[in-house]
Amino acid sequence: MFLNARTGVAVAKSGPLIGTKVVEFAGIGPGPFVAMMLSDLGADVVRIDRKGAKSTNFLADTPYDVTARGRRSIALDLKSPMGREVALKLVAKADAIVEGFRPGVMERLGLGPETMLQSQPRLVYGRMTGWGQSGPYAKTAGHDINYIAISGVLHAIGLKDRPVVPLNFLGDYVGALVMVIGIVSGILHSRMTGVGQVVDTAMSDAAAYLTTPALGVLQAGFATERREENMLDGGRPFYGVYCCSDDKWITIGSIEPQFFALLMEKTGLSAEFAGRQHDKQLWPAMKIRLTEVFKTKTQAEWCAIMESTDVCFAPVLPFTEATRHHHNAARQTFVQEQGVTQPSPVPRFSQTPGVIQGPPPQAGAHSAELLEELGYTRDEVGELRRAGVV
Repeated sequence: MFLNARTGVAVAKSGPLIGTKVVEFAGIGPGPFVAMMLSDLGADVVRIDRKGAKSTNFLADTPYDVTARGRRSIALDLKSPMGREVALKLVAKADAIVEGFRPGVMERLGLGPETMLQSQPRLVYGRMTGWGQSGPYAKTAGHDINYIAISGVLHAIGLKDRPVVPLNFLGDYVGALVMVIGIVSGILHSRMTGVGQVVDTAMSDAAAYLTTPALGVLQAGFATERREENMLDGGRPFYGVYCCSDDKWITIGSIEPQFFALLMEKTGLSAEFAGRQHDKQLWPAMKIRLTEVFKTKTQAEWCAIMESTDVCFAPVLPFTEATRHHHNAARQTFVQEQGVTQPSPVPRFSQTPGVIQGPPPQAGAHSAELLEELGYTRDEVGELRRAGVV
């Protein structure tokens, strides 16, 4: 039984991936996010922590490390033959693994895909890296900003005179979502055919995948590569952000003519711009007038005027306010687990809803339990501890 974070009621384990077993080799960035999503969807996820390794994650072993939620942990010395043997026994019972090391690291540990697929032919071997398993950059270090830079994504985001850094959502976590799709697809194929495979997920590839519609529009001649000149990059006055009198911000996305007409009505600008939405000569003046009008009221006042209309409007909220927004509250988009606010599992299933399966584990907290599940006796577990393997 688990506590459903959304309702506060103890419920049976749920999710469409019940019965699926995943082994995660502990890392940072998108790898833990992948494992969190699989756990939220019902998978039994076991994290292998490196025994004695100093984590670079400053939230590790705290309730605030929410991407570590919902799995069990065993701490192993993977450089030891006995430690590798334990890891391989865990993998032998798994449908998939998740690892996020640079190319070659798992092979040097004796835990590469060739070794694992030999002992578990149905295994889906998920590899998450910044640059992928091949290519000139494959073995070099990088971070989200670098991965989205070579994909074209970073160049497209920002102000006319320079790109703007969009946190690490578009590389790290889009990469994680792509990997989840890859692992689940691989598991479906494995269950149909009995054949496992490697899923090579590069964050640079995932970011490039996002550009599919933009490249089509660009090549068709309906967009430019100059920022703030296009439909969705602030180049249109009716699609963008505006500052209010309290220095808070709102968003407008009134692209369709009926939504634009409503925007003009709500801002009192119909007499100036009604029916002239796509007159490019008027756009500078329209931008100035919208800027002036939105500066006359607070964000809350504009919410009272425009929320629940088809203007295509929403306030720009910092994280703490987003967790309390009435729409998010109504949908229980954010919940509290052990006093820590965090997003609820997504997507939402009508028959097999995902649940948060538990808090972030301490490294190695479930070592004895997991070893006993693998068939080790208590004496053998004691020997492994004394040998420094676990």
